[in-house]
Amino acid sequence: MRNISSFGSSWSAGAGRSLTKVIAVVALVAAMVPAGQAAEPIKIGMVAPLTGGAAETGRYQINGAKLAVAEINKAGGVLGRQIDLLIEDDQTTNPGAVLAFNKLSSDADVVAFLAPIRSTQVHAIAPNVKTVGKPVAFGGTDPRLTKIDNPWLFRFRPNDELSTRALAAYGVNELQKKKWAIVYSTDAFGSTSMKLLGEALEGLGVKAVLSQGFTTGTQDFTPVVLAVKQSGADIIASYATSETDQAIFAKQLRQFGVTAPVAGSASIASATALKLAGADLYDSYSVSDYNAAANPEATAFASAYKQAYGTEPDFFASWSYDAVRVLAAAISKAGAVAPDGIRKAITELRDFKGAEGTYNFDASGEGLSGYNIVQNKQGVITFVKRVEVSK
Repeated sequence: MRNISSFGSSWSAGAGRSLTKVIAVVALVAAMVPAGQAAEPIKIGMVAPLTGGAAETGRYQINGAKLAVAEINKAGGVLGRQIDLLIEDDQTTNPGAVLAFNKLSSDADVVAFLAPIRSTQVHAIAPNVKTVGKPVAFGGTDPRLTKIDNPWLFRFRPNDELSTRALAAYGVNELQKKKWAIVYSTDAFGSTSMKLLGEALEGLGVKAVLSQGFTTGTQDFTPVVLAVKQSGADIIASYATSETDQAIFAKQLRQFGVTAPVAGSASIASATALKLAGADLYDSYSVSDYNAAANPEATAFASAYKQAYGTEPDFFASWSYDAVRVLAAAISKAGAVAPDGIRKAITELRDFKGAEGTYNFDASGEGLSGYNIVQNKQGVITFVKRVEVSK
């Protein structure tokens, strides 16, 4: 865990407030609390899958957020108050996400939220987010989520427009692949990614030889695999929303003798997909917003996470860890927990160093502008390079 001086230093760099000023605010707030009475905690709500198909990835998200809370509280909290993380189960469904967010937002003392990582669920709660009018950090990567005139949404992973451009550039220019088959989930995430990757490839003079969709939760990918095989593709771009789907697809590809490398979304490099697919995802490539070797903050996060939980983290944990730290820094900068003040402070953060990268939020709520290219080498996700893409 970080000591208070190193944690305060990172706030200073990220939020533009010196440690001395933070300590002064803490002292002032502490002085206002009657002797022997602890200040009320600052409540942050979190919508995450505790049950359903994404329960395993939900555990990573919750662990990442809890790790950040533990570090902040150990360092003295924010404005002299501890952070209290309230978690509600979204059941891995859109209706469940709405119910969970509504329950959390009914508590007037909750000052900000962490929303799901799945874009379809963020779309589902977005109208209520706008009505509630409090900052919401989310991990969904559908580019449309920051184009719906909702000033309370802040993205903590780079969006799919950036990921598809990074993947296309690396696959065409460095892997020299010209015959692309695109396989995708037919939901908001997959369909948008398919369209954006196709456009990115065409911009590089390459037209996909196949675009094949499938429904999330598919158990038999035989028709999809046969279509890929018949296309003669020399690379398979896979954008699966479910890590389980990604693993099943990879296994069936190899069972049918398809040897072309798989490259695509971050789900390919997720801990769940690695565990389920095993050798069938060896030598695959992925655009990944988080990798432990990508920057010093990611390395430190990986070490702290492993010490706390006994296992390696993935991007499901890194974005929620960063989100809690940014919210804490914004509250500290604002000097209070009023929603407008927190929102303004987030937009004014500059060069905040996180496990996912360096955050600079623009007017639409986008915080990051780059992706990591990683490769699965015998089951170990290996950092290849960082690709920065203009927003």
